Amino acid sequence: MKRFHGSRLPSFLSHLSLLRLTSHLSLLTLFLLLCTPAVVFSQQRWERNYGGVGYDFGYSVQQTTDGGYIVAGYTQSFGNYYQVYLIRTNASGDTLWTRTYGGTSIEWGYSVQQTSDGGYIVTGGTTSFGNDEQVYLIKTNASGDTLWTRNYGGAVRDRGNSVQQTFDGGYIVVGNTNSFGSGYQVYLIKTDTDGDTLWTQTYGGVGSFGYSVQQTSDSGYIVAGNDSSLDVYLIKTNASGDTLWSKTYGGTSIEWGYSVQQTSDTGFIVAGGTTSFGNSDQVYLIKTNASGDTLWTRNYGGTGRERGNAVQQTSDGGYIVAGYAESFGNDFQVYLIKTNASGDTLWTGNYGGAGNDGGYSVQQTSDGGYIVAGRTESFGDSVQVYLIKTDANGSSGVEVSPSHESRVASYGVFPNPFVSFAYVPGREQERFALYDISGRKVGVYKGDRIGEGLSAGVYFLRPFGEYAKPIRIVKLR
Repeated sequence: MKRFHGSRLPSFLSHLSLLRLTSHLSLLTLFLLLCTPAVVFSQQRWERNYGGVGYDFGYSVQQTTDGGYIVAGYTQSFGNYYQVYLIRTNASGDTLWTRTYGGTSIEWGYSVQQTSDGGYIVTGGTTSFGNDEQVYLIKTNASGDTLWTRNYGGAVRDRGNSVQQTFDGGYIVVGNTNSFGSGYQVYLIKTDTDGDTLWTQTYGGVGSFGYSVQQTSDSGYIVAGNDSSLDVYLIKTNASGDTLWSKTYGGTSIEWGYSVQQTSDTGFIVAGGTTSFGNSDQVYLIKTNASGDTLWTRNYGGTGRERGNAVQQTSDGGYIVAGYAESFGNDFQVYLIKTNASGDTLWTGNYGGAGNDGGYSVQQTSDGGYIVAGRTESFGDSVQVYLIKTDANGSSGVEVSPSHESRVASYGVFPNPFVSFAYVPGREQERFALYDISGRKVGVYKGDRIGEGLSAGVYFLRPFGEYAKPIRIVKLR
């Protein structure tokens, strides 16, 4: 019997065999896809909390190149007081390593990004290296070991809230400064690859704050924050930090802008909060064109207090927003909103337990789901870092804990709003913790001098060491 080998096989038989093999492989592939959807289309879903017996917060999360996650925040559990806290996990949220950074005083970490060399860049604030609080920048290797640290600012209260590696390998940092003027201003710092300052800029009138920065496609920068009138403040600059335009957005009351991203149409999406539209504080989403002109705005939430702390455009052209909500339980919970390209709600999710929980950072993951970082008081004896991985529909695989009895505040604050300070009648000698509008604790006060020495803004007060519902207070100036 004559056999054909290799290239001597007649071409028509080669083509026939190839067609049959392709057909068989296609059928086999289809069979495997139909029979094993959990493998092919699986999306991880889980919730994790991290920390010790003190107060631990997670403010920023990013998926790393290996499919795991890096989380930045600060911790009271491992160090002298508060220190920058970095947590590295695998794709399932299991801890690979943790690191703390700081000196002998107080440090905070608010933003982290994986850098092109596989390491990490972190920004926040420090009171250990200077006369007062300064912007703190930390560069690590892939294992979290410190390569260098820098602090920036002057003599009075400066802080970094957002950092990004730039196209030239350096870094852009935005935050607040009280050192170069008569009050707080937006503070933008451009560094080289070693963290050495190339230039700095300040923006806005007295009482302006910068919370989020991103380099734009034209090599300039977009900054979101608040102006002195407590409106959302958007600043577009060139590559040198010179202002090309600035816009404010809001109504007749108070608005906050916490997160900004350039969108695929070269416009911008901004997330924050509003008290002007609705019966209470609500999540505020603003879509603009490339010139900052408003295309549409949306507000989301119920009758309680809601806030949007982070936004990202998703692969389908819509948006994912993370924050916290009081309307869908007896306390604050992590709040996730998925919208279409027009800002119309596709679904919402709330996550947490019996304590006060909040989300501060969100990113769409490589499997089409979402990763959210924040804080939780629901799991453990203290405040801990909270990390939630959901599928594309917002399910974390964990049912929300049943409703619990609300811990109603048994105290009042007078006057409210106030100018210099407020007090708590009948509880003047007790201690109260005060938090700013992003959930950061700004101090502990006795009940006879609440808010003394703070800048104008909205704060939340509750008895120190208790989980009672906070009372919202407003300092006018």
